[in-house]
Amino acid sequence: GVSHVLTLALQELSLLCKRDVNGVGMLYDLLRSRWLQALLKIYECLQHYLGRRPAPVTLQARALSREVVELLREAPQSGDIKELRRLLRSPHLKAALLSAHDTVAQKDFEPTLPPLPDNIPENEEAMRIVCLVKNNQPLGATIKRHEITGDITVARVIHGGLADRSGLLYAGDKLVEVNGVPVEGLEPEQVINIL
Repeated sequence: GVSHVLTLALQELSLLCKRDVNGVGMLYDLLRSRWLQALLKIYECLQHYLGRRPAPVTLQARALSREVVELLREAPQSGDIKELRRLLRSPHLKAALLSAHDTVAQKDFEPTLPPLPDNIPENEEAMRIVCLVKNNQPLGATIKRHEITGDITVARVIHGGLADRSGLLYAGDKLVEVNGVPVEGLEPEQVINIL
């Protein structure tokens, strides 16, 4: 994927960097930057998700079922056709399975991100909204209060943990909000409880 191409480009650039070709050092640093690496990981995850994302064949399975029952009524009545009509008319199939299918097929399960806060300071370099979904597993990162600024920051990211595998959190990142709750003025222990 994209990461492999980037790795090959970095290998080529490192050779040119040793020869001190103009501008190669800057390009090499850019391609090695944390934010670009994270962006490429996100891109690859999205591409993988979009490629595997299931889509319903129809949004109206119940209506299609009724249409099939009507068509079967006009067909020559064999034992198989009678059995199929009986199955399609059964309340279990109509009410439970097809209704559930239609409900799920018509919903949008895409994650929605909260809007950016209105009070973003003008002098901020960059702000990222990170969405990590935990399934009873630890985040794989520790937090601390910055000694000088008092901000809550990521102290370290544990190798192999959720935060590390996502590529979205780095040591030194400042936490502004967790699960929609502003963390300014909170103690690290309080932020951990929110996580």
